[in-house]
Amino acid sequence: MLTVSVAGQTVALASSGRRVEPGLPTLLWLHGAGMDHSVWALPARHFAHAGWNALAIDLPGHGASAGPPLGAIADLADWVGRLLEALAIERVSLIGHSMGALVALEAAARQPVRVAALALLGTALRMPVHPALLAAASTERARAEQLIASWALGPAGQPGGNPAPGGWLLGQTLQLLARAPAGALAADLAACAAYQDGPAAAAAIRCPTLVLAGAQDRMAPARAAAELAAAIAGAPRVTLPGGGHLVIAEQPGATPHALMWLLAP
Repeated sequence: MLTVSVAGQTVALASSGRRVEPGLPTLLWLHGAGMDHSVWALPARHFAHAGWNALAIDLPGHGASAGPPLGAIADLADWVGRLLEALAIERVSLIGHSMGALVALEAAARQPVRVAALALLGTALRMPVHPALLAAASTERARAEQLIASWALGPAGQPGGNPAPGGWLLGQTLQLLARAPAGALAADLAACAAYQDGPAAAAAIRCPTLVLAGAQDRMAPARAAAELAAAIAGAPRVTLPGGGHLVIAEQPGATPHALMWLLAP
């Protein structure tokens, strides 16, 4: 893991074991609610060995990054700008999943000169959160984690579904959520529920953008992905059959293949 200081707080970044090369194009990978950089391990490694700086980060208050979690998508988008300044990165392509995709969308709208391309996975113009889940995230964390893990995976991911032999996607998702620092999941869900600026941000996007959805996503349905793609000028939409909200884990081969179309140097 690499570290950098942003506003006096340590931020952790994974570079897939590769040195960051100033002359290479850079990808910044933004994880979803209650998660961390590890969700990007396979696709980020794919790009790190294909001529990119691939930096998967832990957002503030997540994983190994210090500080409290930020409570608004706009604040996270501005924080991404400060991170890029700390890393001395002038141009970047942002890849976000779920909440991370909202952050990427908002960051690109606010900093169009800095963002070269966008890939938005498992997200929508708005991501309302059921009041019961919001309440559980604050008072019954284990129940909230169980609800998210069950909703996040498509039918194939429920009994096992891991492309790796012997793997269990549902159990791995529960472990991922359980290791998040206290308060992170509740803050993230509240930030998603409160975010209403997706339509305005989408209308402002001018960089190449890909919208990627799982056909079985119950948290950000494919129809919502279609609405998002239609709101961004020239944005194609790719729907992966059989994938749920955690399409990164459920479709580890198809996901980077789809991203290569947008991000090929």
